[in-house]
Amino acid sequence: MAAESVTKVARPADVGLRREMGLIGACWASVTSIIGSGWLFGSWKGAFSTGTSSLLAWGIAGIAIIILALIHAELGGLYPVSGGTARFPHFAFGSVAGISFGFFSWVQAVTVAPIEVFAVMQYGDYWWHGLFNTTTGEVTGKGFGMSIILMAIFTLLNFFAMKLFNRVNIVITWWKIAIPVLAIIILFTQFHGTNFDSHGGFTPYGWKAFFSAIPSAGIVFAYLGFEQADQLAGEVKDPQRNLPRAIIYAILLCTVIYILLQVVFIGALKPSELSHGWAALATNPAIEVGPLAFIAGAAGLGWWANILRVDAFISPAGTGMMYQTSTSRVGYGLGRNRYVPPVFTWVDKRGVPWVSLILAFALGLLFLLPFPSWSSLVGLVTSASVLMYAGAPLSLGALRKQVPDAPRPYRVPGASVLSPLAFVIAGLIIYYSGFQIIWKLGITLVIGYVLIGIWMIYDKQRPPLDWKAGSWLPVYLIGMGIISWMGQFGPDNTARIPFGWDMLIVAVFSLIIYYWAQAVRNPTEEVLNLVARQSAEPEPTLPAGH
Repeated sequence: MAAESVTKVARPADVGLRREMGLIGACWASVTSIIGSGWLFGSWKGAFSTGTSSLLAWGIAGIAIIILALIHAELGGLYPVSGGTARFPHFAFGSVAGISFGFFSWVQAVTVAPIEVFAVMQYGDYWWHGLFNTTTGEVTGKGFGMSIILMAIFTLLNFFAMKLFNRVNIVITWWKIAIPVLAIIILFTQFHGTNFDSHGGFTPYGWKAFFSAIPSAGIVFAYLGFEQADQLAGEVKDPQRNLPRAIIYAILLCTVIYILLQVVFIGALKPSELSHGWAALATNPAIEVGPLAFIAGAAGLGWWANILRVDAFISPAGTGMMYQTSTSRVGYGLGRNRYVPPVFTWVDKRGVPWVSLILAFALGLLFLLPFPSWSSLVGLVTSASVLMYAGAPLSLGALRKQVPDAPRPYRVPGASVLSPLAFVIAGLIIYYSGFQIIWKLGITLVIGYVLIGIWMIYDKQRPPLDWKAGSWLPVYLIGMGIISWMGQFGPDNTARIPFGWDMLIVAVFSLIIYYWAQAVRNPTEEVLNLVARQSAEPEPTLPAGH
């Protein structure tokens, strides 16, 4: 009972942030982040990448993300702090793992706003020619300029107090839900059932193309954002009750919407559009600048096509705006962890971490030039996101043992099975992204480690480096890179490991890393110390002999 009493006292708190967001606001924060550009392009890319089996791909990805969402729901209720995905591994494994997963979280968050503005440029080319080049598949110079302006607008809107920002976001989210639902209903009236069995059957390009499509076709990307309620946890009212419910409600709603969208996209295609096979959908420039709007227009629904083109601004813009919010909160969380300068934790009188917000804008611009299109950036964002998500099952498994009596408003059923399963799923999705994406992500991480390392050398108040508790991490990152290089998903890979065996190796390797991490996790005393360092309350005194 002594350990329980200490656990109840040692709870982290976020200084300067205001709890002004209720259940609906928290749920809508996740929903508006999920329904962004992914719903505008995911069905099209899924169809031309793997045909009818894209339906199964959406289902598998949805189940995987639901498992990860349940895990985040428990962690968010346990420790409701802003930038939670950057801080849960910090509490469980200390600074070495915390630095890494914190940076994964930041990279994921900072790259989403650029990808959303690219989606606006791609659809916006219909109204304002010259924003997107259908020959190269990239935004133009004019498109770059408009992308920068749009990101600046996202940033300015984030300077509103959370209460006002929340009201604006709720209105946007209602629109973002209504349009996909109406699209499903309207496109069902243009249904061609024969499309589902044409040109190669269920898996026209084989199972390898099917698994590759899960990350590369934007399917996993479309689900990203469910964790936004966790990222804003420091500003959610009654977070122990509202956070788990918000996350679960959001992901279940969006999973149903996405699967039905893929059904109606395939069904609404005119059979003539498939006369040269599924892959021909990728090379049709009229489809590329607005897949759903193209289908509506081809069906004689010009009025609906125009509404979809309007939504192609609102949906990605809403998601981009929300990710600017979450990026600033992840930066705030890194500052609270002492991984970046304390200036990241500075908040204004409205409770906005303004320095972190401005830096999120400036650094987000860096990802525009090397990845000049929605398609080129989606793989990097997906891999960074899944790396971030991988920290949650590791943290849940560790914290269940480290602080077993801490209050948990929501407990994941079967956590002893779901946690390692979720970590394996994360490893497989990263692997499916292909070696070209993984080595680029690796370079990004190395740059991040160097910058964070330079700061921590000079920070006299930084937490001690917990090398033992994070000893598994470099082995995991390097090992995944080697397996990817020798595996079947590329380009730039060697394909030395046969298909099928490669996935088995990733699964076994992930399980080894998972249980290694659990074996070297921080002791309870150190967890309580790390939590107490971020508490607004006095640090607890451990009982004698504990």
